[in-house]
Amino acid sequence: MSTKIELPSSIVIRDLAQKIEKSPIDLIKKLMTNGVMATINQSVDFDTAAIVVGEYGFEAVAEVIEEEVKKETGEVPLWRQMIAGEDGTQLKLRPPVVTILGHVDHGKTSLLDAIRSTEVAAGEAGGITQHIGAYQVEKKGRLITFLDTPGHAAFTQMRARGAQGADIVVLVVAADDGVMPQTREAIAHAKAARVPMMVALNKIDKANANPDRVKQQLAELELVPDDWGGSTMVVPVSAKQKMGIDDLLEGILLVADSTEIKANPAGKVIGTVIEAELDKSKGVLATLLVQNGTLESGDIVVAGTAYGKLRAISDFKGKPIKKAGPSTPVAVMGLSDVPSAGDIFEVVQSEKEARAIVSERAQTAKTLSQTKKKVSLEDLFANVQAGEAKELNLIVKADVQGSLEPIVTELNKLGEGEIGLHILHAETGNIGNNDVMLASASKAIIVGFNVQADVDARRMAEKEGVDLRLYEIIYRMTEDIEKALKGMLEPEIVEKVLGKATVLKVFEASKFGRVAGCKVTEGELRRGAKVRLYRGTDIVYEGDLSSLRHEKEDAKEIRTGFECGVGFKSFNDIQPGDQLVCYLIEKGA
Repeated sequence: MSTKIELPSSIVIRDLAQKIEKSPIDLIKKLMTNGVMATINQSVDFDTAAIVVGEYGFEAVAEVIEEEVKKETGEVPLWRQMIAGEDGTQLKLRPPVVTILGHVDHGKTSLLDAIRSTEVAAGEAGGITQHIGAYQVEKKGRLITFLDTPGHAAFTQMRARGAQGADIVVLVVAADDGVMPQTREAIAHAKAARVPMMVALNKIDKANANPDRVKQQLAELELVPDDWGGSTMVVPVSAKQKMGIDDLLEGILLVADSTEIKANPAGKVIGTVIEAELDKSKGVLATLLVQNGTLESGDIVVAGTAYGKLRAISDFKGKPIKKAGPSTPVAVMGLSDVPSAGDIFEVVQSEKEARAIVSERAQTAKTLSQTKKKVSLEDLFANVQAGEAKELNLIVKADVQGSLEPIVTELNKLGEGEIGLHILHAETGNIGNNDVMLASASKAIIVGFNVQADVDARRMAEKEGVDLRLYEIIYRMTEDIEKALKGMLEPEIVEKVLGKATVLKVFEASKFGRVAGCKVTEGELRRGAKVRLYRGTDIVYEGDLSSLRHEKEDAKEIRTGFECGVGFKSFNDIQPGDQLVCYLIEKGA
């Protein structure tokens, strides 16, 4: 009799070997005999894993994950959370919302245009009269909503604001070019959002198209094509020749059917702001995507910290309409202010209620900006103990591929204990804004090896509360992360510069020896703080700032523009022109 074993929808080979207490090498050999090439750190889908464990006498059953656990780990799609309080008997299937991601030159815009023009040719005389960032097409009597967002950065920005950009992601990959760095980024962003993904293999009409090579690259990124025995639907298309568009739309409907995307048209009206702008003649124009309930002209809407009574609603063709049900994109007028893309909107009963909600949100946002807590390695173990986290999300950047691969291998070995480790994205190159945005949306930590962080990325990391760590020795990186996973990592020691000063003159003082007459050029000098004395680029003294005087009076601090006398403990080699840096040593947050 077979022993039953629960398996998730996909599992890493190493983890599968542990589950059945077999050697990973044996599993890899079994997979090879079944025509599947995989490494120890690659994932296989449920069906493939079931076949392999069956050869060892196990019967695979699908792992049941409780809804509450899914909510904690972020695996429940936003639309499910939105309808959590709705009457189950009132829920009806709604059109899927799709966004298209991919590398910059692989044909995202061309594909969207091809889909849009297919719909126009199907009977929309005069074409589409206005562009509102989203539109719908019909296939087999069913609607599909497309978000015309400018890429994965916008998709993640929406997620960072609490919205889910789409129900399904279509990843566009050029058959003649293959997987590129931006393709990898898009995959990382879609995986982090836990959104079903399918691939549009574009430019198949080109003479140098090589679909099999692209499929191999996708398989290496854990997107195993369905015709290779995997679960990722790969549809060959040509946006230029308008080939395969119908197959792509049918594929989207198949993916939608497998996830049963539902809403209650009669329930609470709630949705997402797609985009918004201020028009000089019309006021605030916003594109809203209704995700539950039915939005009607005259409704009072609150979106982020904007509110208003809707004066007019029009569909994506610019045609005025009275109401819009779930998954319908609409352009509206009447909001008091410009909301941000990704803001959740809802309908309320009165303008008084709307003003109260907006006032409370503005106050909450102000408080949060002042107290925004950094997701840091030091806090990881405590957060897990408090039930606030279940795994460590990492974004890994390295200087070259030869460094990146062993780093990822070593880090994956660490994620086998009580706290899981999930590498959202691993890529070569410096740390940029996209990395920080992904980390912010996913509560991840960025670690870099032999790379730099762009100035803008550092600023954004500080603003968003993202922990960004740079290393020059691999084992230091893995050691820090291992200690964090075990709750042993000491808070990072950081140096906080208080101020700078220039030595103008040197005085003899019987009590202190030599005293530096200084002018504070930046920030402040503070008695009792640490001080570093530079002569050119050389450090000639490092220690405590033992005495600080202003006009013969002792002072606790001296600010920018003022002159003062500074004494150093057991040090007299001071010269005019020396530069002082006053600082504190603190434990990082």
